[in-house]
Amino acid sequence: MTAESSLPSRDALEPLRATPASHLADLMAGAAVTGPRGVTLREQEFAIQLGLRAEVASPSAQALETVLGLSLPRAHGEVTGDLDALHVLSLAPDEFLAVDVSQRQAPGVEQPYQAALEGLPGQAVDLSANRTVLVLEGPGAREVLEKSVAIDLHPRVFGVGRAEATLLSTVPVVIVRSGEETWRILPRASFADYVVRWLMDGMTELGSACPEEESAARSVRPAQYA
Repeated sequence: MTAESSLPSRDALEPLRATPASHLADLMAGAAVTGPRGVTLREQEFAIQLGLRAEVASPSAQALETVLGLSLPRAHGEVTGDLDALHVLSLAPDEFLAVDVSQRQAPGVEQPYQAALEGLPGQAVDLSANRTVLVLEGPGAREVLEKSVAIDLHPRVFGVGRAEATLLSTVPVVIVRSGEETWRILPRASFADYVVRWLMDGMTELGSACPEEESAARSVRPAQYA
């Protein structure tokens, strides 16, 4: 028996994999807020993330698009593809992030893209372990994010199918609006713990009355002063 044959198989090791925020799963579940300002937070486990580099409309871009089965974004903030499956975010004029939330990352997912770029300028790298995907969902989700980012998240500016690289608190993240009340936050894995705890802290006050109700309650004079 060789040393290699004695190593555990990938299937045997798969259940041992842990996401960057897996140790906070119970805390995230317990932080859920219900009601008109309800919001939940969870981690999208092991989503495929591929870093792609190519100039738009170049032979390299066309080769990547053939493998992707969709076009690369042409404009800042644009997302192409299926937000619930494979989609591509624009990070810079020649830099993209392909994300597939419908499949589980496995070794070698980048190989078809690298093969397509053979002899062409460009890059395709598996970045699935570089960032995690956090899903903030519910009518209060935008309010939670607005506490922490300095970009306009109003629907007239940040509609469904838009993505932006920004700072959440002091942490670089990519934010994707994947639904009317659903936002995906992609921090680097080493910042996952911080970002999760920061978002949970922002969720706590949403369990109270709506701001209008709180303001009205404070404006009512006690009966003895009427």
